[in-house]
Amino acid sequence: MGESTQEKKDKIISELVEARRKILDAAYSLPEEKQDEVFLGVWSVKDLLAHLVGWDYTNIQAVGELLEAKLPAFYSYYDRDWKTYNARLVEEHKKDDFVELLASVEASHRELISLLETVPAEEFEKDRGIRSGRYKVTIARILQTEADDEKKHHTQMKEFSEGSSPRSNEKG
Repeated sequence: MGESTQEKKDKIISELVEARRKILDAAYSLPEEKQDEVFLGVWSVKDLLAHLVGWDYTNIQAVGELLEAKLPAFYSYYDRDWKTYNARLVEEHKKDDFVELLASVEASHRELISLLETVPAEEFEKDRGIRSGRYKVTIARILQTEADDEKKHHTQMKEFSEGSSPRSNEKG
């Protein structure tokens, strides 16, 4: 017997919470001198954290748009690795004060998780006929992509903080 829709929803939310907790743990333990050091393409840890804040707000908007059977607006910004959109998010959400930035990372994620908890489980995988190219766009899919991205970013941050090079110079 497969997972129920509620179990699938709970699993995605749990993955998002766990991935963010690990990123925050890595960020809080990062030495001050490494906070602005570029380690991932053109990004520092501050840039990466701003990127996460931006995607939290992007996904909050996207969930609302999907519930209205609309293609999320962020798809209009797609280019290779979302490079232009990610740069925009970093510019918009980056803060010089690391403690303030970490508070933003926590707050934006709380907002996202709070919203997700109000969305009925059956809405997560509902096919509303929304496509980006051949890709079926659902709440579950955008959130799973986010969870996977954050897991990758945690590994990259951890390797950076431990002094080794991240496995990939690609940003998600």
